[in-house]
Amino acid sequence: MKKLFLLMFSMLCGFSLLSVTAFSQSDPGVRGGSPGAGGPLVGLNSNEVAFFNGALARFQEIDSVSGTLTGGSGLGPRFNADGCVTCHVQPAPGGTSPATTNPQVALATRFGARNTVPSFIFNGGPVREARFILQTDANGNLVNSPDGGVHDLYVISGRSDATNQPNPDGTRITCNISQPNFAQQLSNGNVIFRIPTPVYGAGLVENIPDSVLQADALSNGNQGAAPPLFNRSGNDGTITRFGWKAQNKSMVIFVGEAYNVEQGVTNELFPNEREENTNCQFNTLPEDHTAIGTTNPQSSPSGQPGLDFGSDVEAFASFARLSEPPHQNTGSTFAMQQSVARGQQDFIAIGCATCHVQSHRVGFSQFTGQSHRVIQPWSDFGTHLMGDGLYDGVQQGIVGTEHFRTAPLWGLGQRVFFLHDGSCRDLLCAIEAHESNNSEATQIEINFDQLLTPSQQQDVLNFLRSL
Repeated sequence: MKKLFLLMFSMLCGFSLLSVTAFSQSDPGVRGGSPGAGGPLVGLNSNEVAFFNGALARFQEIDSVSGTLTGGSGLGPRFNADGCVTCHVQPAPGGTSPATTNPQVALATRFGARNTVPSFIFNGGPVREARFILQTDANGNLVNSPDGGVHDLYVISGRSDATNQPNPDGTRITCNISQPNFAQQLSNGNVIFRIPTPVYGAGLVENIPDSVLQADALSNGNQGAAPPLFNRSGNDGTITRFGWKAQNKSMVIFVGEAYNVEQGVTNELFPNEREENTNCQFNTLPEDHTAIGTTNPQSSPSGQPGLDFGSDVEAFASFARLSEPPHQNTGSTFAMQQSVARGQQDFIAIGCATCHVQSHRVGFSQFTGQSHRVIQPWSDFGTHLMGDGLYDGVQQGIVGTEHFRTAPLWGLGQRVFFLHDGSCRDLLCAIEAHESNNSEATQIEINFDQLLTPSQQQDVLNFLRSL
């Protein structure tokens, strides 16, 4: 109960009290050195590398409403970010929430926007999206019906590119809509948060056969945790694997939805505006689309026609698919290398690898040198019951309100914020949060507390920061 109270209090206040634990050991912190991720897949040919580099450039573009202020267009009318790298930047493009300066703070008033920064967005804190657990009426009162959707932080009202602007039909309009009343919904206990998930190595993850995921999930026994609940496509029945609830089937779907939900950019996968106020719609739809019948590519020529004439969504997905996953860095000293090796053994021995499965073998791949490659994401890509302490009230697909995808641990060494809501910025806090009423990981967290000596616990922390 104490842990649940602390977690709820930290979510409302915007910082983590759970980082104050009873352990004498300490999180070594974000490791230095090269990110070891964010570049092209090792083994790609020169054409594939050129395609990756062009896709990376598109991934880094910043959007404005009609493209008059920045390189990209289609922002809003409601949005959380104005570019992929607003959220996916730590420790390199494609990663997760930045470490110190939260770009969502300045974004509130950029180009004259009149937004108020919500209390849960602040410098030093994580980039977040907000979801409402229950629906609300016009006055903000709760309705006993599930919501679960994203309620964007900001609106384009007041921006210089949303004031007295031409409509496609030639009329001139000004957008004047308001932000959600987050203060009211926070007081109602109706807001939960999500932070960005890294997209490195996504093409390899897409290419793991369902049968391999299912077999690998059973390879370490159960050690207190139930077999994973794999989220699945409602149409073809195959395993979905991206997002905090593993709700997205492919990287194209993942980025297409994010482009529309996080930036408000309509696209060929999500072609309709979420905000239907016609005074806030300045572009023909979908705003992001494949170039048809033109000799002028949408962005600077990369020498790759499929990229230059393709949509942003395809470019973003290609960047993620062709990106190399993080590589482990065991340290420069023999003592640290030995500690990391011991920590990995103990991590497996106490049952953490029951869900954080170390390795998978991918299937046939169209990309050079990637077929049957063994990868080490430290995840089963299924979901598990994480208990009352991490309850978020949101169901996605067949996955319920207390289930979350096993977070892949590759790249953990250079992450700053942990858990789905970013409420922890310390590994010990994140480990402790695995123990709560109804959590499948409770016994494994107790194993960490009671079966490991202080030095062994430190070895586990050193191992995690090596990833």
